[in-house]
Amino acid sequence: MQPADQLGPNQTAMPPAYLNGEWTDDARLSMPVGDLGFSMGVTVTERLRTFGAAPFRQPQHIARLRRSLEIIGLPAEPIAAELDAAVSEYAKQIEPLRKPGDDWAIVVFATPGSGDGPTRCVHGFPLPFSQWARQYEGGVALQVSDHHQTPANCWPPELKCRSRMHYYLADQQARRKEAGARALLLDQHGFVGEASTANVMVYREHEGVISPPIEKVLPGVSVAVVRELADSLGTPFIERDLTIGEFRAADEAWLASTSVCLLPVVRCDGVAIGSGQPGPHYLRFLAAWGELAGVDIAAQAQRHASPTK
Repeated sequence: MQPADQLGPNQTAMPPAYLNGEWTDDARLSMPVGDLGFSMGVTVTERLRTFGAAPFRQPQHIARLRRSLEIIGLPAEPIAAELDAAVSEYAKQIEPLRKPGDDWAIVVFATPGSGDGPTRCVHGFPLPFSQWARQYEGGVALQVSDHHQTPANCWPPELKCRSRMHYYLADQQARRKEAGARALLLDQHGFVGEASTANVMVYREHEGVISPPIEKVLPGVSVAVVRELADSLGTPFIERDLTIGEFRAADEAWLASTSVCLLPVVRCDGVAIGSGQPGPHYLRFLAAWGELAGVDIAAQAQRHASPTK
C-alpha cells in the first residue's frame, strides 16, 4: 500500500484496510466463501464514525464488540484489543484522504473464519451524506412492518451482528407501502422495538425522552449519547415498553444511529408524529450533540451531500 503523501500528481490514494494482521488496500479485501461469516452469517460488527480526525466513542464501540465476541465464543479480549488498535491506526491513515470538514465511517467486523482462525477486519469510506442529509429538515417516514424483531431466544438483543435478513425484508415492505419509508419493527409482544439499523425513541411532554427497555433492543452507543445529553439538558430519560399507539401519538419521535446521530421521525404509517415536522426538542438535542462533537451535524451533512461541494 503506497502512502498518500508519496503519490504522483496523477495518482489517487486507495483507502487502507486491515485484514488479519496486515494492512492492504480496500480494493484488495476478500473473504473465502467458506468463511462462516459468509456461509452462515456469523459476523459480529461495529460501525463507528469520525468527527474530525477522531473516531467517536471508540471505547464504547469496542466494549460492545468485545461482548458480541464473547457471545459467539471467539477470543474476545485479544481480538477486541487488536481491532481497537487497528481502528486507531486506520483513523491516522485516512487523515490525508479526508477532505476538509468531511468525516468517515469505520467498519469493524470479526468472524470465526474458515478453519484457520478468526477473520478480523477494519475498513471504511467517506460518509455518504447524500443518503440522509435532507432528512434533518424533512424528517423520516416509518412504516410498521409485519417482520418482527428477532426474539432473545434466537440471539441476545445485545449481540450486534450482520444477520439482518429481517431488516432487509422489513425495509422492502416499508418501501412498497410508502416510497422512501423505513421499517419500524415491533418485538414479539407487539411493543415498539427498533427501526432497521437504528434505535428509536419518542419525546412526550409530560415524561421526557422514552426509549424501549435497553435489555430488549441493541444497546445503542447513540442512545447512550442521548441519555447523556438528556441529563445535561435537564430532560428526563426513561426506559419502558411503548405501544405503537403511544408511538404514533408522541409529541416527537427520533431515530438514533452512529452515522446520522439523530434524525426526526415525522410520520408513522402515514400518520403525522406531532406537527409532522422536526420538533423543538429534536432540534435542541441535535444542537447539543453537535456541541459535544464540535460539528454542526446537519450543516455538515448538507454541505458534503451537495454536488457543488
